[in-house]
Amino acid sequence: MAEISFSNNYTDMCHSHGVEAGFQFEFYCERCSDRWRTEFVPYRKAQASGWLSRAAGLLGGHAHNVGRAIDGLADAGWGNAKDEAFKEAIEQAKRHFHRCAKCFQYVCDQCWNSTKGLCLNCAPVVEIEIEAARARAEASAAVERADEAGSRRGQSHNVDTDAQLVCPKCRAQTRGAKFCPQCGHKLATKIKCPQCDTELSLEAKFCTECGHRMR
Repeated sequence: MAEISFSNNYTDMCHSHGVEAGFQFEFYCERCSDRWRTEFVPYRKAQASGWLSRAAGLLGGHAHNVGRAIDGLADAGWGNAKDEAFKEAIEQAKRHFHRCAKCFQYVCDQCWNSTKGLCLNCAPVVEIEIEAARARAEASAAVERADEAGSRRGQSHNVDTDAQLVCPKCRAQTRGAKFCPQCGHKLATKIKCPQCDTELSLEAKFCTECGHRMR
């Protein structure tokens, strides 16, 4: 038998035994992974053996022996039958896939640049690349402007005063609010001494610098 040339962009879906025995192959595009499947071709010898094996349970040993004999004949012819089915499947697949002369991948019609005779990875469509480049540049410029806007907003935030992120009264998360969203407890973490302007914790009773009574 002549040698069979093929790529690895396929899945063998054949069944060699039972009533579902037959040949089927699924090929896929090596760029987008879209798939095309050949029609199922039944393998009659193995199917006949499968039906006889099922009947053996009803008819006894004689049918079982006949089933085993046919099963042996089916196994003997399986290899050649599968090769013939595979060659036919390859010829059918050639009508659905193209082999790129540069990267040697098999691609579908959607991933093929018919003008250049190459796949779209090796020969992208110029108009598509222009639009993609324009979109990338637009997004990049927008991100830069957003960074600048965020930087300006950041200037207005108080970064010197500590924020109380958990309410000391009910332990709820506060996200830096001035009052607890669960119990309403005041969350300002610092107060200033009216005597010397030193920052103190909300719970302080006396100023740590001048001893002024806070409450």
